[in-house]
Amino acid sequence: MPKKAIDLPYKVEYLSILDENAQVDAELEPHLPEESLLKLHQGMLLARRFDERMLILQRQGKIGTFAPTKGQEAQVGAAAATESGDWLVPSFREAPAGMWRGVSMESILLSYSGYNEGGEVPEGMKILPVSIPVGTQMLHAAGIAYGIKYRREKAVAMTFFGDGATSEGDFHEAMNFASVFQVPVIFVCQNNHWAISMPRSKQTNSKTLAQKGLAYDMPCIQVDGNDVLAVYRAAKDAVELARNGGGPTFIEMVTYRMSLHTTADDPKKYRTEEEVKMWEKRDPIVRFEKYLKGKGILSDGKIEQIGADIKARIAEAEKRWSELVEKGVDPLDMFDWAYAEMPPHLAAQKEELRREIAEKGGQAQG
Repeated sequence: MPKKAIDLPYKVEYLSILDENAQVDAELEPHLPEESLLKLHQGMLLARRFDERMLILQRQGKIGTFAPTKGQEAQVGAAAATESGDWLVPSFREAPAGMWRGVSMESILLSYSGYNEGGEVPEGMKILPVSIPVGTQMLHAAGIAYGIKYRREKAVAMTFFGDGATSEGDFHEAMNFASVFQVPVIFVCQNNHWAISMPRSKQTNSKTLAQKGLAYDMPCIQVDGNDVLAVYRAAKDAVELARNGGGPTFIEMVTYRMSLHTTADDPKKYRTEEEVKMWEKRDPIVRFEKYLKGKGILSDGKIEQIGADIKARIAEAEKRWSELVEKGVDPLDMFDWAYAEMPPHLAAQKEELRREIAEKGGQAQG
């Protein structure tokens, strides 16, 4: 018998709407109102300026190691495609997406200055704390999506991860589970070309990362990850598909980490300045500002005003963070977050510590 080609339902497409010269594909351009376009710009610019301020604070020794996000701010386009009732499940480089969904800057600063309280999620906010172990959060997202489907809710879960995470077993387990049970989850891979010092070329031999979704019979797409319009369009389509019972989608955002892997890293040891300069020309914020200027929505003066407002917002957040650090934390809180119902032995330990604090003259500060 002759060999026959197997008819697969999906193919890998590449999506770019706004190029680095601000040329736009009018047929693919999402029809967003002016207010939404300005909000996307402000979300990206706030993330960039806050990231720059955090780097200064870290170099001053005021906060610890963190993962800068410079160059990857277009992720806000994916977060913008979700609603308040949807779950966001980040890794450790999604401060822009988290801030879009309401995570406060002071809580981020609190986390990176050594306080677990910074990871506390306000009531009603459907976002998980930052996940440091590579890839583990994808399993959490698949589980959340399974719960959404089980409860017949009209919500989705969106999880972010890097290109290095696609080499982890957790990635494949989460993808397989999500496809088998057709749960409403969107996998967003931020392919920034570097898994710390491991280049993407040595990470996998696949032509694209997006095609890994084909093995799980899952819709998959590769997008220009420095084009916020393309990111939004791809994410919006995936969210609508998942919300209407169409199951999971895998999105590969092709972007670039223009800064450090973390503040403990020296990228000059493994990549060239020429490579960085090439990607600086594709800066997602500069590109989007050119686009908005062309539409008459932004001007240099307005950008300056927005920048001043953002600087003031960051300063206010830094002030609130300083007040929280000065106030300290109540050590009794550590007993309250391990179990839904506190077991008797922990209740006894909490009471014992309460008495010890009282004997020493009040609330001990952590």
